Amino acid sequence: MSTDAHSLSRDDVAHLARLSRLAVTDEELDRFADQLGVVLGAVARVQDAPTDDVTPTTHAVPLTNVHRPDVVTPSLPREQVLAGAPAAEDDRFRVPRILGEEA
Repeated sequence: MSTDAHSLSRDDVAHLARLSRLAVTDEELDRFADQLGVVLGAVARVQDAPTDDVTPTTHAVPLTNVHRPDVVTPSLPREQVLAGAPAAEDDRFRVPRILGEEA
């Protein structure tokens, strides 16, 4: 990538586009290089914020998890569940193979 931390070259943008599998025109390479340079500069300015007296947090506001008791309840009978399936075999849902895997 470019040596300047706040800019990207056309080659950098082309490389990122290839990695992202995006087709971009020559005009877009120039425009995106400029736009991404502005974004990188703005992100870099965050490092300049005075944070020495700021306590690290995981969220901007305090959060409390809400838990419910784990209560065991009866489930549906297997026959009833499989009755709604498009296909069943050996008391299980039958689904098509994925990516031609062997059985």
